[in-house]
Amino acid sequence: MWKKIKQIIFIILILNVLFIVWGRFFNPPITITQIGGLFEYGKLQRDYVSYDEMGDKVKKAVIASEDQKFFMHDGFDYSAIEKAMKHNEKGKKIRGGSTISQQTAKNIFLWQGRSWFRKGLEAVYTFIIEKVWGKDIILERYLNSIEMGQGVFGIEAASKYYFGKSSKDLTTSEAAWIAAVLPNPKKYDPKNPSPYLTRKHNWIMRQMRNVSLK
Repeated sequence: MWKKIKQIIFIILILNVLFIVWGRFFNPPITITQIGGLFEYGKLQRDYVSYDEMGDKVKKAVIASEDQKFFMHDGFDYSAIEKAMKHNEKGKKIRGGSTISQQTAKNIFLWQGRSWFRKGLEAVYTFIIEKVWGKDIILERYLNSIEMGQGVFGIEAASKYYFGKSSKDLTTSEAAWIAAVLPNPKKYDPKNPSPYLTRKHNWIMRQMRNVSLK
């Protein structure tokens, strides 16, 4: 019995390693979150594009919004995690401290939700993809898999859905509008922005000046 369990664990580990290596060269055909969106909204809008085909403006906008230390950290922003933990200890609305690398690990390999088990797996995958994929590939996978609206996944599909153009053709303002919906794209809509979303859009516009893609 124990021998079979070890064999199953070994097979799972091998499959995970192969999937991670495969993911260095190809975008995933579908993710658990995308399957959930398909069942929830009855549609799945996505258009995978390469890193070079994405506009620099939208890359900078998302980094400005989600993880300004992306090119400097090793996958984990320890100061952001510490701040989030202190914030959550005060009983306020739960705040995350996840980097783009962590979000990519979750979006590609795992499922949504909050549990220590999932966070532990997320940390393992984050460490591995930082070593195997590198920053440009992580950012490409993130921008191709992230949920950007109801049934809309990836920056290219979001650009066409909200502004009717490719991500490489977005203006700075349009890129900031798309990035502003993160991390809650089901709640916010660039087509009908709330006062909060407008303030966040303006903040991202200012922060983009400080973002370098290297």
